Amino acid sequence: MINLSILLLIPLLTAVAVLLVPKAQARWMAFIGAVIQLGYSVELLLAYNKERTAGNKAAMLFEAHHSWFSSLNIEYYVGVDGISIAMILLTAVVVLAGVLVSWNVTKLTKEFFFLIALLSMGAYGFFISLDLFALFFFLEVAVIPKFLLIGIWGSGKKEYSAMKLALMLMGGSALVLIGMLCLYLNSDTGEGAHTFNLLLLAKMHFPIEIQRIIFPFLFVGFGVFTAMFPFHTWAPDGHSSAPTAASMFLAGISMKLGGYGCLRVATFLMPEAAHEYSWIIILLSTIAIIYGAFATLMQTDLKYINAYSSVSHCGFVIFGIGMLTKTAITGAVLQMVSHGLMTALFFAAIGMIYERTHTRIVAQLGGLLKTIPFIMTIFVLAGLCSLGLPGLSGFVAEMTVFVGGWQHGETYYRVATILACASIVVTAVYILRAVGSTAMGPIKNQEFLGFKDASWNERLASVVLMVSILIIGMAPFLLNDLIGPDTGVIMENITRGIAGK
Repeated sequence: MINLSILLLIPLLTAVAVLLVPKAQARWMAFIGAVIQLGYSVELLLAYNKERTAGNKAAMLFEAHHSWFSSLNIEYYVGVDGISIAMILLTAVVVLAGVLVSWNVTKLTKEFFFLIALLSMGAYGFFISLDLFALFFFLEVAVIPKFLLIGIWGSGKKEYSAMKLALMLMGGSALVLIGMLCLYLNSDTGEGAHTFNLLLLAKMHFPIEIQRIIFPFLFVGFGVFTAMFPFHTWAPDGHSSAPTAASMFLAGISMKLGGYGCLRVATFLMPEAAHEYSWIIILLSTIAIIYGAFATLMQTDLKYINAYSSVSHCGFVIFGIGMLTKTAITGAVLQMVSHGLMTALFFAAIGMIYERTHTRIVAQLGGLLKTIPFIMTIFVLAGLCSLGLPGLSGFVAEMTVFVGGWQHGETYYRVATILACASIVVTAVYILRAVGSTAMGPIKNQEFLGFKDASWNERLASVVLMVSILIIGMAPFLLNDLIGPDTGVIMENITRGIAGK
C-alpha cells in the first residue's frame, strides 16, 4: 500500500545519513537516496494508474489525515492526482541528475548534499499537501536552502544574488500567506469553524467581492516563484550565481512550485476572479514571453541565456493557465514538466562546459564539439528542445498551449496567442546562435584540446534527463493521459464558478 509520507521520509533520512557518514561517502549516500526517491515515485505512478484503471474516481488517491493543530483545524492532509504525480516524477528525476552532476563538489560536501535533500523534501511535501497551511509550510522549506546554496557554493555576485532571491521569494510567500489566511477566515465548514482543507474550500462558493481581493494575493504570490513579469528579476541573477545543481533545482523544480500554486490554489479555488483577471494574466504572460525572448537575445553568458529563456518559457505556463481552457491548462502542466527537464539538462551541460573551460562567455568558446562531443551533443539537444523541435518535449507542450489559447474565441486572446507564437522565431535565433558559436567553428583556445569528455556520473545524469525529454516528445499521450482527467476536473470547477454555481 502506498504511503505518501514515505516521499518525505526518504529525503529526510537521506539528509540525516549524509551528515552522519564520512565526507568521502556523502555523495554516495545522496545518490542512493535520490535513486530510492525515483524508484518510489515510479512505484507511486504504477499504483496510481492501477487504481484509476480499476475504476477509482476519487478526486485524490492515497489520502492520509492527521490532526496537526486541532484548535485551528490545521491537518497534515496529503493526497495525489495525476498532476501531482507528474510534478513528483519531475522532482525525482531532477534531484537524481543534480546529485550526479555535483559529484565533484569538495567544499562542505556533506552540507551541500544535506541542503539538496532538504530541498527535495520541501518540493515533495508541497506537491502532495491538500491542507493549505501544510502546503505553505513546505513552500518555505524549499526557500531557505536556496539562499545557502547560492551564498556559499555560488559564483560571481553570489551574496547579492542569494539575498535578492531570498527577499523576493519571501515577499511572494508573504502574499501567499495573506491570501491563504483570508481564504481560511472566509471559509465555513457549517459548524462555525474555518478550514485550510483544499478540497473543502473548492466546494465553497466564495462571493465574487471576496475573490477579487484574495485572488491577486495568491496568484501574484505564487507567480513570483515562477518568475512572472514584472517579478522575474531574481531569476537571472539567482541562476547565474548558483552552483549547477542549485540552478537545475531552481529552474527545474522551484519555478514549478509557483505554476502549480497558481493553478491548484488560486485558479481552482477562485474561478470567477480568475475569469475576471484573465486579461491581465494574459497581458503579463505575453509580455514575459516576448520580453524574455528578446532579453535572451542580448545575453553573452550561457547561464544568463538559459535564465532569461526560462522567464520566457515559464511565461507559457502562466499564459496557459490564464486562458482558462482545458487544452491550454493541460499545455501549462505539460510545459511545467517539459521546461523542468529541458532547463535542468541545459544547466547541467553549461556546468560541464564551465568546469572545463572556466568561462561561460559565448565569444570565448567555439569548436567544443570536436573536443567534448558527448557534452556538446547534450548541449545541442537541450537547445533544440528549448526552441521547440518536433519529437522533443518542448514542441508538445508549447503547441498544446497555443492550440488551447486559440480555442478562446475572443479577439484579444487570439492576438495574444499569435504574439506568443511569434516568440518562437526569436527563440530559434538565440538558441541556434549560442549553440552554433559554442559547439561549431574553429577551436578558440588551444587549451580546449586537452579536455576530457563527460565522466560516468555526468553521462548518467544527462541520459536520465534526455530520455525523459524524448519519452514526452515521442509519446506525449503517456503524460497527457496522466494529467488530462485532472485538468478536466479543474476546468469543470472553473466553469461552474464562472456560471455562479
